[in-house]
Amino acid sequence: QVQLVESGGGLVQPGGSLRLSCAASGSIVGPNAMGWYRQAPGKERELVAGITRGGTTAYLDSVKDRFTISIDNAKNTVILQMNSLKLEDTAVYYCNAAYSFTRYYTRGDYWGQGTQVTVSS
Repeated sequence: QVQLVESGGGLVQPGGSLRLSCAASGSIVGPNAMGWYRQAPGKERELVAGITRGGTTAYLDSVKDRFTISIDNAKNTVILQMNSLKLEDTAVYYCNAAYSFTRYYTRGDYWGQGTQVTVSS
């Protein structure tokens, strides 16, 4: 049974930084792609950033110059470094993992429980 365990959310002022981490376990092989999604109240869940095992990335346009996603294949862990946070980044952030082969980032079937990120002055 695949499990995704997230950490690193919290409260930060505008312009601040947070680092989200997600570790995958429960499978003999590691994920082929991992990503971060977010969902704000009243809005649909959207992809923030994704990365394949080979390092191919995808980003939401509004975060491209502020967020960086990285993957540690040995630890089956994905990191989202979020800098210059804005009020509109406030949401629940969810980790996602895909185990099917993919050359480009693609959403998988496995989700973490979510971690709250609140940007407020």
